[in-house]
Amino acid sequence: MAVEEGYLSPAELARAAARETDTVIQSLCADAALAGLAQLDADGQAGPARDDVLAPLLGARGAQPRAAGVTALRRAGRSAEAEGFLGDRAGVVRACARYVLRQAGGDPHAWYRERCGRGDLALPAGAVSGLAECGVRADAGLLWALTSHAVAAVRARAVGGLRALDATDVARMRELLDDPAPGVVREAALALLPAARMLDERWLMRRLAAEQPRQVRVSAFRLLNAHKALVRLRAAVALLDEPDDRLRYWARQSVERWRPTADVPRGSAEVGELLERARLFPTSTLNRLKWEAGIKA
Repeated sequence: MAVEEGYLSPAELARAAARETDTVIQSLCADAALAGLAQLDADGQAGPARDDVLAPLLGARGAQPRAAGVTALRRAGRSAEAEGFLGDRAGVVRACARYVLRQAGGDPHAWYRERCGRGDLALPAGAVSGLAECGVRADAGLLWALTSHAVAAVRARAVGGLRALDATDVARMRELLDDPAPGVVREAALALLPAARMLDERWLMRRLAAEQPRQVRVSAFRLLNAHKALVRLRAAVALLDEPDDRLRYWARQSVERWRPTADVPRGSAEVGELLERARLFPTSTLNRLKWEAGIKA
């Protein structure tokens, strides 16, 4: 109502967008602030008010107000300032910064390559994602180099970038499953999912052991759950009594959703034994699974 009735000035709306936690209100206030600024600009009165509007938006914690502020830099004749947002933590802000710089004749891709090529400790993790967002497969070499960076967030973004560029080397990516940072392990597992059946099932099963770090166990189960049908069932049944609530829940879901595929022999004795160990499920569920696998209930 305040926006519709024009109760707030563009500067007040910008400050409201910057301090608000609700994303809908952030966008509403940011858009209204810029619309009001455009009107002042049309009336020739925007000069003094421009900094009062852009500064809160550019410094906002929320991504939407920052993105709106970055986009407004072009209209304000301050496109060069968008370079400072190429490595922003939010993808929408990075995209707006690239747009503003390209419209001004800049080359965001070259900036990302130069910044990531340095690989120093001050490298923002967002710059690594930015390289993947506007890069090509030839940039994979830079990203692979960053998978050994000292900062975990940079390593994780580098792995995610390799996945985005479809530049996953299974052997090299498998090594990253032992990274000490959970975020890196999670990204490596996601990158390996399409090639899960190429991974040694016995090696993955050993990684389910209780003494392994949680991120290692979660990534191993995720990959096993994308493996062949019989491997999926082995892994799920192995975790049915797991103390970790989340892992146990995933394992039970996996058993309930399991279906035999063409590579599972009808009436397989191993499948029967595995389903016998799944006694916590209702009899009707177990009978259905056995019937689908060609096993007498």
